[in-house]
Parts: sequence; C-alpha cells; structure tokens
Amino acid sequence: MTKEMKERFNVSISGTGDKRIVFVHGFASNKKTWDWVLPDFTDHYQVMTFDLMGSGQSDLTYYTKEKYQVIDGYSDDLIELCDSYGWKNVLCVGHSVGGLIALLTSVKRPDLFEKIFTIGASVHYINDEDYYGGFTRNDIDQILEMMEMNYSGWASFLAPVALPTSVDAAKSQYIEDEFLKSDPEITYTFLKVTLLMDYRQLLSRVTVPVVILQCSEDSFVPLEVAEYMRDHIQDSQLHVMDAKGHYPHVSHPQETIDAIKAYL
Repeated sequence: MTKEMKERFNVSISGTGDKRIVFVHGFASNKKTWDWVLPDFTDHYQVMTFDLMGSGQSDLTYYTKEKYQVIDGYSDDLIELCDSYGWKNVLCVGHSVGGLIALLTSVKRPDLFEKIFTIGASVHYINDEDYYGGFTRNDIDQILEMMEMNYSGWASFLAPVALPTSVDAAKSQYIEDEFLKSDPEITYTFLKVTLLMDYRQLLSRVTVPVVILQCSEDSFVPLEVAEYMRDHIQDSQLHVMDAKGHYPHVSHPQETIDAIKAYL
C-alpha cells in the first residue's frame, strides 16, 4: 500500500527522530518548494513531503475532476496518506491552500495532527460585508478569465505578485517556472476551487493547536485574514513575519525555519 501511495503522490520521507512532520505544498506548486527549509528539520524529525494530486510528479491517472472540484478531495488524500504510512499525532506544515487542507483534515481526523502550522493560508478570498478577504468577485473572475485566455501570460503576471522580483528576482522566476510546469486545465480547476471556496465556518470546529504564520505583506492573503483565523480558531497563535510575498519558505527560508521552530 505504501508503495502505491509513494508512486501516486511522489512521496519522500527523510530524516531521523521520534517526531514527524508532514509538509503540504500550495496551489500550482510541488514538494520541491520545501527544499529550502527541510535540511533544518531532518536531523531531529522524520519529514514527509509529497505532491498534491494534479501537481508535480503525482500520478495523474488518479485525477478526476469530480473528486478535486472541492478541497475535500485533497483532504481525503492526506488522510489516506497518513493512514497508509501509520503517521498519527504528527506536526503538519501547510502552505497557502495546503494550510486549509491541513485544517480540514484535522476536523475530519483530529488524531492525525499534534499541531498545525499554516503559512499564508486563507479560508475565503472574497470580501464580504464583515470580512476582508483581499479580492472582490470581479477580481477573481478577471484572474480566472486571464488564466483561460493566456496561461503563460497569467503565470508571468501572477508569479511576481506571489513572490516580488524586488525580494528575489531569481526565486520569483522559479515560481513562474513552477506555474508553467503545471497542467493548465488541472491548475485552472484547482485555482477556481481555491478562490471561490468559503471555509470560514470550519474554523470553530478546529480543535488541534494552530500556529498561523503570515507575511507582513502578502498580495494574496492580507493580514486581516490571518487575524480572522486567529480569532475564530480556539487554540491558535498568530506570528507575523518580516518577510514579504506569499512564499516565505522560498524567499525567506531562514525566517520561516525560525518561526516554525519557535513553536515546536
């Protein structure tokens, strides 16, 4: 079973120690985005990284639009993955929608995670009367339309927004390259699911301790979202980083490492 799961999700496990950490990457990304932070954990932890279905080197024969048109599809995969390897009561670090996947998984199976670290996660991207998500519905529609009309143009536009060239031009190009490697149709479905979902009601059901890591400036997820999550998750802490952008584990790996270790 673990061999099948390894091939299906391109699973890698490294490191030593009694404690375990599973890292969940975000949208239009893959497990390699954790490479800048992993070496600082493998001396004392067993570390699992993997590719979400439809991303990286995951086995696309398992992908169905029906399953993955909701975030629950990815959450169910994470549960199956942890069960297959016998990983319970572990630490989980999730970036962006990977953080939401971790939260949703913990509600379904609170025995799996001892603590969750979210990095730039959001439960809802669209502004509401008493909620600031960072985007209007028209903004979302324009992003999706741009993606449909010109995928490479969309990647070139969005990558420097996600990781500003002023922060690190080479790594901003890396993010763009990763966007371009992704399957356009699968990536469009994943983005639409991510941007239109609303999981605000989920937060009150999260019982696992959560550390919310948030960049000081993030064009995708404003600080107000992180504060909202902190205020609605019963056992949570908010840590605001000096880093700017949406990929601090890529652009500011040492600060990300230090932030995680401060709460271990």
